[in-house]
Amino acid sequence: MAKRRKKGPDFTPKAEDRHWYGKRQAARSAKPAARRPGGEGAAPRTPARRAPDAPELVTGRNPVVEALRAGVPGSALYVTSDSDERVREAIQIAGDRRIPLLEAGRPELDRLTDGAVHQGIALQVRPYKYAHPDDLLAGPATLIVAADGITDPRNLGAIVRSAAAFGATGVVVPERRAAGVTAGTWKASAGTLATLPVARATNLARQLKSYQQAGCFVAGLDARGTVTTAELEAADGPFVLVVGSEGKGLGRLVGETCDMLVRIPMGERAESLNAGVAAGIALYEIAQRRS
Repeated sequence: MAKRRKKGPDFTPKAEDRHWYGKRQAARSAKPAARRPGGEGAAPRTPARRAPDAPELVTGRNPVVEALRAGVPGSALYVTSDSDERVREAIQIAGDRRIPLLEAGRPELDRLTDGAVHQGIALQVRPYKYAHPDDLLAGPATLIVAADGITDPRNLGAIVRSAAAFGATGVVVPERRAAGVTAGTWKASAGTLATLPVARATNLARQLKSYQQAGCFVAGLDARGTVTTAELEAADGPFVLVVGSEGKGLGRLVGETCDMLVRIPMGERAESLNAGVAAGIALYEIAQRRS
């Protein structure tokens, strides 16, 4: 049995026996837990959000080389060393395209890329300059592709590529909740973004109404359409083709704004097509009729 300590001049009471103990414990319970980096009570780290017009960074040896080969417009190439063959190739392409080469230490690249894996190289992409939606109007020759709800930059790039191939005057995308022009869009467009303007609309349904007031016929690609793209007689004049996302299709307001819903005839093996593929097929049919 443990011996009991006698009270005397040198006796020290336990903390819980002191008069202030309960008050201090209550005060500690009222305080929020201390934030410790990576420890218990630490706030979850939220990735830094890039401003809409801020330069995009492509990081990693292979992605940077692929972006440069695809003609993605760069404003600077950050490199820590040229000891790797892929880094040397990136430096060579950047030099041929007169992209400034900047030597940067790993700590600086860590800061620029917000801690992303960069392998000692990063390409800063110039912010894309969007056109005004009304700039895509070209009188009787107007052929505009509106992308509704396309969130994958590669799909948008494929749509731009098809639009350029079949004589479109431009592509318009919503300003919010949709893919914009990124390095991935540039690569998928195979360089056609350099010749075909892309515009951003604050409200796509409202912009489509503006196109209708300007004399354009607006048709939306939708499986519910009663007319096929090959039967679309209205495509002879000023025309807007609206392409929806592969999963959700056209948004309700956008679909209601369209003058007509058209479909691509398909067999029973596939229920839907990738947005980029669907846009290419429809634009081919429209180009045949307009020619």
